[in-house]
Amino acid sequence: MAETAKTRVVVMYGGKADEHSISCISTAGVLRALDTDRFEPVPVGITKQGQWIVDGEDPRGWDMADGLPVVEKTPGSRDVVLDVALGQDGFFARNDDGTLSSLGHVDAVLPVLHGPYGEDGTIQGLLEMMDVPYVGCGVLASAACMDKHYTKVLLAAAGIPVAPGITVDARGFDAASRFAADADGLLAQVEEAGLAYPLFVKPSRAGSSFGVTKVEHAGDAAELAVAVFEASHHDWRILIEQGIDAREIECAVLCPKAGSEPQASWPGEIVLDKRNSGDDQFYDFDSKYMDSSASHVEVPANLPQETLQQVRETAVKAFKAVDGTGLSRVDTFVTPDGEVMVNEINTMPGFTPISMYPKAWEATGIGYTDLITKLIDGVLR
Repeated sequence: MAETAKTRVVVMYGGKADEHSISCISTAGVLRALDTDRFEPVPVGITKQGQWIVDGEDPRGWDMADGLPVVEKTPGSRDVVLDVALGQDGFFARNDDGTLSSLGHVDAVLPVLHGPYGEDGTIQGLLEMMDVPYVGCGVLASAACMDKHYTKVLLAAAGIPVAPGITVDARGFDAASRFAADADGLLAQVEEAGLAYPLFVKPSRAGSSFGVTKVEHAGDAAELAVAVFEASHHDWRILIEQGIDAREIECAVLCPKAGSEPQASWPGEIVLDKRNSGDDQFYDFDSKYMDSSASHVEVPANLPQETLQQVRETAVKAFKAVDGTGLSRVDTFVTPDGEVMVNEINTMPGFTPISMYPKAWEATGIGYTDLITKLIDGVLR
C-alpha cells in the first residue's frame, strides 16, 4: 500500500519587524511540537532585511541561553522565489547556478510572524492573492488589530469598553528637541481629555511592549515628551492611555475554520513576581522574554467564576467585532469592581510552549501539538 503523502506546511518566521527574534523563538517551539507523522514543515526564514530563505539555520536548534536568534543567510541557504500565478505550486528556491527548484505543492502556510510585515495584513494579502490557505486572521483583522488606535475604534463601536486615551500624530518630529518644544502642547491634549495618571505611552503599531513608557508625574510635560519620542521610534501614531487600576487578564480565542463559532480558553494572568519584593514593574519586553524570574503564568486566573466567564464572553465578542479567524489573544483589564475592558488583540500571539496562548489552551484541555494541528487542519482544502 502506498504511503499517504504528508501535508506540506510552509512555516514562516523572522521578518523585518522589531519582533524578529520573538518570531524565531515561537517558531522553534512550533517546529519541535509539530506532528511530523502528518505534516512536512518547510521552514521559510525572513531576514531583518526582508530576504526570504530556505535551508538556513534550523530554528529547532536555537536556545535563548545563547542570545536572541536571528535569521541570516548562510553558505547553504537559498533565496525563495514566488510565482504568484502558480498559487500553491508557486514556491521555489533559487540554486547557485540560478535555476529554480520547486518547494513542492504547499497545502498551507503557518505565518509565525509577529509585528509589522507579518501580523499586520501584509503577508495575509500576499497569500490571498496567491490563493494559498494560511493560518490566522485575514487582512482586515490583522491590519486593524496591529494598529491599537483602530482596534479601539472598532471595539468601541461594538460597545466593548476600552481604556480612556488619546492618539497623537508624531510625524515631522525627528529629534528629541522637537518633541521637547511641543511638550506643552502634548500635555494640554492630555489635560483636555481628562486622563488620570499614571499614563502609558505606546506606539500604535508595535508589539511585545516595544517603545512603551509609563509616565507617572502629572503635569510633567518633559517626561511626557520623552515618552512620546521613545514611542515614535516604532511608529508615528502614538497612543497616550490612562493607566487602569486593574489586573491584566488574557484570554485565548480559537476559531480554526472560518465561519465557525469562536471558542475561548480559560483566562490567564501574568503574575509579575518582582512586584512582590516591592519593585515597580510592568510587563515589558524583558519581563516577557529575557528574565525568567520576572513573571509566571497562572491559568485560570484567580478570579471569581462569573468574572472568568465574563472575560471569555468579552474576548469572543471582541474577536467577532474585528472579524477574527484562526486565533487571537485578547488582553483585558479587570477592575476591582469586576468591570472588563479590552486592552488589545494580538492576532499572532507569542507561540512558545510557555507563552500565554498555548498555556491557556493547555489548561482548557488542548495540548500544544494538538493546538497546532487544529489550526492547520482548519484551513486545509
